[in-house]
Amino acid sequence: MTAHAAPSLAAVRAQLAPTGTLRAGLNFSNFLLTARDAAGTPSGVAVDLARELGRRLEVPVSLVGYEAPGPLADAAQAGAWDIAFLGAEPARAEQIVFSAAYVEIEATYLVPAGSAIRCVEEVDRPGLRISISGKSAYDLYLTRALKHAQLVRIAGVDASYEQFVTGKFDALAGLRPRLIKDVEKLPGARILPGRFTAIQQAIGTPRGRGDAGADYLRAFVEDVKARGLVAKAIADHHVVGLTVAPPAH
Repeated sequence: MTAHAAPSLAAVRAQLAPTGTLRAGLNFSNFLLTARDAAGTPSGVAVDLARELGRRLEVPVSLVGYEAPGPLADAAQAGAWDIAFLGAEPARAEQIVFSAAYVEIEATYLVPAGSAIRCVEEVDRPGLRISISGKSAYDLYLTRALKHAQLVRIAGVDASYEQFVTGKFDALAGLRPRLIKDVEKLPGARILPGRFTAIQQAIGTPRGRGDAGADYLRAFVEDVKARGLVAKAIADHHVVGLTVAPPAH
């Protein structure tokens, strides 16, 4: 946007919904933000926000689902979606322009029964193996942050849990709300206190479409946070483990 005049809604629509329909990419592995009923109909916080954006742009919304965040992020180059709900990671920012976060999700580790590990910092040691869902936002973070421990990637959150159990790994990396469910299945296992990061869940649009759409998306996210619409969506869907992100600076 320029200092002189905001772009028209038509200009924003041309960038965010060039086909006349707002195609919203969803990551169905993030059960905090997306869900499907028995008939496969999507719902959740991300769906509510996509529909609110479509309402403001005065265009219909088409939901484009993916089973994992990696394929969702990779599809930006193919133009398969116009906006997407996923973690804002630097590795993804090469292809995607992100808003500020609308929610945050704590990420930490689960360790098996009998583990001597007591805190997050003790996980990054030579010889320790961490099971992790490949290409997740927390995988991208730990890839940058860890110096000594080995990340063993596998496709999907469920698979990372099974790998952790069957492979007798030292730790399972994941989102705290999911680990709370996993720990109930493993007698003696523990979730480590604290966090190694808080995943910044944002809305992105493919890079290269122009500034009008990206600027509108940023303003939209700040507005729905400030008006309480994000908090309402979290409450409406009875989600535990999501925190409304603070205003962008």
